[in-house]
Amino acid sequence: MKRATPVSDGVRPHNRAALLTLTCIGQFMVLLNNTITSAALPDMQQRLDTTLTGLQWIVDAYVLAVAMLLLAGGVFADRFGGKRIFLGGMALFTLASLLCSLSAGVGWLLAARVLQGIGAAALSPASLALLASAYPVPRDRVKAIGQWATFSGIGLAVGPAAGGLLVEAFDWRAIFLVNIPIGVVTLIVGARVLRDHRNPDAPPLDLPGQVLALLVVGTLTFGLTEGGELGWTAPLILSCFAATIVLLALFIAVEARSATPMLPLRLFKHRLFTVSNAAMTVVGFGLMGSGFFFTQFFATVQGHSVLRSALETLPCTLAMVVCSPYAARIAARFGFRSVVTAGLVLAGAGLVTMASVHATTAYADVWWRLAVTGAGFGLTMSPLTGAAISSVGPREGGLASGISSTTRQIGAVFGVAVLGAIVRTRQEHGASFDSGLNSAFLTAGVITLISAVFTALWLVRRKTLVVDLPPATRTAAPEPTASRS
Repeated sequence: MKRATPVSDGVRPHNRAALLTLTCIGQFMVLLNNTITSAALPDMQQRLDTTLTGLQWIVDAYVLAVAMLLLAGGVFADRFGGKRIFLGGMALFTLASLLCSLSAGVGWLLAARVLQGIGAAALSPASLALLASAYPVPRDRVKAIGQWATFSGIGLAVGPAAGGLLVEAFDWRAIFLVNIPIGVVTLIVGARVLRDHRNPDAPPLDLPGQVLALLVVGTLTFGLTEGGELGWTAPLILSCFAATIVLLALFIAVEARSATPMLPLRLFKHRLFTVSNAAMTVVGFGLMGSGFFFTQFFATVQGHSVLRSALETLPCTLAMVVCSPYAARIAARFGFRSVVTAGLVLAGAGLVTMASVHATTAYADVWWRLAVTGAGFGLTMSPLTGAAISSVGPREGGLASGISSTTRQIGAVFGVAVLGAIVRTRQEHGASFDSGLNSAFLTAGVITLISAVFTALWLVRRKTLVVDLPPATRTAAPEPTASRS
């Protein structure tokens, strides 16, 4: 009689499918809420009677919380168990979504968005921790993480269209209400099928470093966001910039002396690690910063409906989703440097061409610019993550991937803040909103092109193969790669 093959991790095969589905749904919701809000911004501005600054904070409140707490979420998942952190994060995310939909003003909405971001920062790395423990065989794990990453891309892609449909049928509150039934079902099913796995060797949370990192990015974001409205020489804004410098110095000092730092500074001794993360910051800056204005261009400048405006932004996200799966394969053949530089050139060129669109530009002359931009960014993210992972030892691959995801999110925060400040400053000097958008797109494009030169010169070649993610779970949105540079 043939003996059944034991399952080493204690998870039955039929439960693995349910676990994979739940974790993919969780990651899908996290990424969906990165982009679904963009379609609702024109409706929010009208119904909440808020300014461009208010819209920036509605986006950045969520992205900032996710960016600054991703690594902490991974640590908690390791120490306290992926199931607890995943379900806890999902519960908070779902409750916060309800609070967002009930918000009567911008202030309440911002508070709820921060809570939503905290929940997302917990459930995203916890979902990866659950996958890593449920699929101990490297090849199976790569396939599972590949599906998980695919759902991430789908969440980004369908966000604008889903948001447009919901706002057109109801109003902006619907984009948050849609999270509630999905979250409730995930919690009920997850409580039954998920299993907790802890890492007894997980490092403790670097609380001083975490607090200082949040203060550094938060203070700088406040100065950049409010500077265009209060004035760049206002005492409060100058104080924010000065405080950022002091806090950054304190953060570096604390991390250098910590036995278990959240951001090991020694990693930046590797040029490949430093350059790849710098480029990833630019990717977040250009992609999220410009994406913040795509729907507003079609809705506010060209006067299209919310649904039509959301659908018109699809060439960017669809091109990104189509190109992303092939980016790692291309990098495996031609190297990190070639594909990343080419991607940044494409993305930068696309954004520069967006700087010449105006109210009467036909859509036939706009969609290809968005597609070029999306294709370029799609070619960069997976190879940059692979470059960061290959620059460190096998045991630190998860941490490197998590830092790469964090730098992308930080770039997104700064992109919305800086490009929004450019638009407001132009308007205060008499320019139209249309002209302000052109300046913002041009700035994002030039910075992206400069980054392309930077990576062409400094993204060093390395022959290390990355065929699997290590069991470390301090990560947020890795994409499995098999790359050389």
